[in-house]
Amino acid sequence: MKSTITAALLSLGMLATPAAAGNLPEGMGPLPTSVPAPADNPTTPERVELGKKLYFEPALSKSGHFSCNSCHNLATWGVDNQRFSIGHKWQRGGRNAPTVLNAAFWSKQFWDGRAPLLEDQAKGPPLNPVEMAMDSEADAVSRLTEAGYTPLFDKVFGKNSLNYDNIAKAIAAFERTLITPNAPFDRFARGEGDIPAAAKRGMKKVAEIGCTSCHAGPLFTSNEFVRFDYGSDHGLKSVTGRKEDDHVFRVQSWRNVAMTAPYFHDGSAATLQEAVATMARVQLGIRLGKRDIDDIVAFLETLTGEMPGITLPVLPRPSGHALPWKE
Repeated sequence: MKSTITAALLSLGMLATPAAAGNLPEGMGPLPTSVPAPADNPTTPERVELGKKLYFEPALSKSGHFSCNSCHNLATWGVDNQRFSIGHKWQRGGRNAPTVLNAAFWSKQFWDGRAPLLEDQAKGPPLNPVEMAMDSEADAVSRLTEAGYTPLFDKVFGKNSLNYDNIAKAIAAFERTLITPNAPFDRFARGEGDIPAAAKRGMKKVAEIGCTSCHAGPLFTSNEFVRFDYGSDHGLKSVTGRKEDDHVFRVQSWRNVAMTAPYFHDGSAATLQEAVATMARVQLGIRLGKRDIDDIVAFLETLTGEMPGITLPVLPRPSGHALPWKE
């Protein structure tokens, strides 16, 4: 498994340069500055701009109150810092909303990995009755048609192209631009800067005690499913129904983790120190002392990258009347 991941990362140029590699635990390296796109959804400026409008578009929710940005707020590191996000009719979801930043690098989306691509993930929330609660794909298309999106889709995808698949493609194209390179760790890995002594101790500690068996590579995730016997959520079992998938979740990335509290699928860890201590105890059977926890947190703080610059879009709207919002 480890050799397969390492080979894949090498092929993408995602491991440390030879000059820096001697200072890093095996497999660690800087974040890439671009994301490969599927052949049927190239990341063109036009698709990205349309996707940005849709990402901030509350018309994709039944009530007109919620957009992708409501739960994955790009002003607060791609999360809402809530234990469970607020959705339609002020309902709360059942899982903590993971950050959208760098999600384009993940091989699986959602905590239970039920969506393999960003395009698949983008189709879920608008139709989820607890989130954006649109009644159907056709209703979402109808709402955007009335808002005035038809000429925008025609320009990007061709004539008569405003459909649910293309809505998801545009959002995914925008999300592939939401990466956060040049964290202090990245500059250190490239030999362009340094990190604090405590962070260096924490970097060595996470490798020494086994954290990097799951949180590996430049993304600090194996992109795999791992059992986390914590809380009441059944994880992957809720998708597959298989007993062996009980409490199995996709391994989250450590990138920007210092900015995305609260932690875990149930948002039950309010602080990064608490999350580190819990993971060591539950996953590794280790009770860490305060200094080790503080050192690991210091290392995790070096994984906070540069936020992408986002200019808020002007959204299409019909002239002279409001859109048909629903309860």
